[in-house]
Amino acid sequence: MSATVSLRVQMATSPILSASILAADFARLGDEIRVAAEGGADWIHIDVMDGHLVPNLTMGPVIVEACRRATTLPLDVHLMVERPEALFPAFAEAGADSLTVHVEATAHLHRALQAIRGLGLRAGVAINPATPPVAVAEVLNEVDLVLVMTVNPGYSGQAFLPACLDKVRRVRHMLDAAGSAARLQVDGGIDANTGTQAAESGADVFVAAQAIFRHPDGIAGGLRALRQAVEPAPAG
Repeated sequence: MSATVSLRVQMATSPILSASILAADFARLGDEIRVAAEGGADWIHIDVMDGHLVPNLTMGPVIVEACRRATTLPLDVHLMVERPEALFPAFAEAGADSLTVHVEATAHLHRALQAIRGLGLRAGVAINPATPPVAVAEVLNEVDLVLVMTVNPGYSGQAFLPACLDKVRRVRHMLDAAGSAARLQVDGGIDANTGTQAAESGADVFVAAQAIFRHPDGIAGGLRALRQAVEPAPAG
């Protein structure tokens, strides 16, 4: 058995599908979220971009509040913003269940993660493709989730960067060595093909936008294809 396959077989937790609304039809956002929930999504992923840390401008607490009214699924909020600490209370009040901040965006990562947890939310940390895993080594027992970006953040529909798979493997080994129960999330270019590769490398939370909301077989079909791709291989 290869090292990558053994990682996948040994995963103790079920994979989580986090449906990114970045590719949803915003004219029908509530309906699309409900279809995703009925189709098997585990979380709803909300990408918040400020036009500074990343070159795009997207949604804020008002969208999170609208999503909260549309679903009881956990809202997985990814803050691709500078000075994210200033926004934590607003997103918590809007109904976020988790907040993920970029190590590249804050000078005081440990304090930021403590602040998120102090609001009663799950805390996540994200790293860009050019950021080495060692950047999060000191907070692995302070987070509920580590997000490895598999594209350069800012836009939906980008091609998956295969070189990031090695980083996923390294982060998985770091989490295991630290005895951390944090989830390992991947985001960017995730579909049935790349999701399989990421699962075999140790990821257990999969963010997908176009592969779900713009799948040729519809939202439920996209979720079904991704679920089949990332489910652990049968033992033996």
